Amino acid sequence: MIDKNTRQVNILFTSAGRRTYIIHYFQQALKGRGKVFASNSIYTYTLGQADGHTLTPEIYNPDYIPFLLQYCKANSITAIIPLFDIDLPILAKHRTLFEQEGITLIVSDYPVAQTCNDKWATYQLLKQAGLNQPPTFLSLADATKAIDTGSVAFPLIVKPRWGMGSIGIYTTRNREELNVLYAKLRNDIWDTALRFESAADKEASIIIQQQIKGQEYGIEILNDLQGHYAATFAKKKIAMRSGETDVAETVDPTPFLPIAQTLSSHLRHRAMLDVDCFVSPSGDITVLEMNCRFGGQYPFTHNAGVNVPLQLVRWLQGLPTDPALLTQRCGVRSCKDINPVIF
Repeated sequence: MIDKNTRQVNILFTSAGRRTYIIHYFQQALKGRGKVFASNSIYTYTLGQADGHTLTPEIYNPDYIPFLLQYCKANSITAIIPLFDIDLPILAKHRTLFEQEGITLIVSDYPVAQTCNDKWATYQLLKQAGLNQPPTFLSLADATKAIDTGSVAFPLIVKPRWGMGSIGIYTTRNREELNVLYAKLRNDIWDTALRFESAADKEASIIIQQQIKGQEYGIEILNDLQGHYAATFAKKKIAMRSGETDVAETVDPTPFLPIAQTLSSHLRHRAMLDVDCFVSPSGDITVLEMNCRFGGQYPFTHNAGVNVPLQLVRWLQGLPTDPALLTQRCGVRSCKDINPVIF
């Protein structure tokens, strides 16, 4: 329980999108000892579920950070938690501006946010950390050479280097498909939000990767607000929808603990790290991608008895880790639902 004498916590979720459940989890955790605010560049139902909300300039607009700072000061915001990949490095880059106002950014440091958003940088970091990685290429020429030498074989995955969700991910089964879909993706990137980060290296904005065989799992690695390891949660992914976990069952995280502790010590991320893994029939674990934020798999963890929102509130109030809040029940199967709403 939170001591009644601890200070009030007001939390702003930026790029809240459709994460209504996150708003409700934190409202339940605060229980009147603070307020939950939400922001987004367009109006969504989620905004109306918060205790207060605002529409912001788009993330890459130069007015975005000044707008957030003013909103935070006007509403006595204690902490900011972003829910969108593109938001992470932008906020991390301006951490000092917020901290000068007494606002805690629950965001990993800029290099960590950049690495997790960049699939090529993620691949390189995971290899350096000694974790299993599929053969991955940053150019069509390198992938073709590997096919010619027999060091890689179809099917191959073609996807944006700076990607999110399932945007622009293609499975190719022969050279013709590889060439056509690679060319298609090069054009498609510039019609989506992916164009902003992809502009950093237009000629190397796509990666080609060996398809992984095995069962997909999701793990979440929780660090405290100083980047120290706190807990690992794990689940078997049963169904996916638009790049997010749709049906999952919680499992024993023990087999994933060495990977979790390795990533925690390498990244020193703050709060949640959402990680996608594949386990081969022989039991080998391959880490594929990482997002240093609350991911789409967290509701399954929450349904299994974990309460990360309450633990984050405790940390913000200077209270210690409560292991009971971070203990996951295994074998809990959940699914996401779609409810039409009027707003």
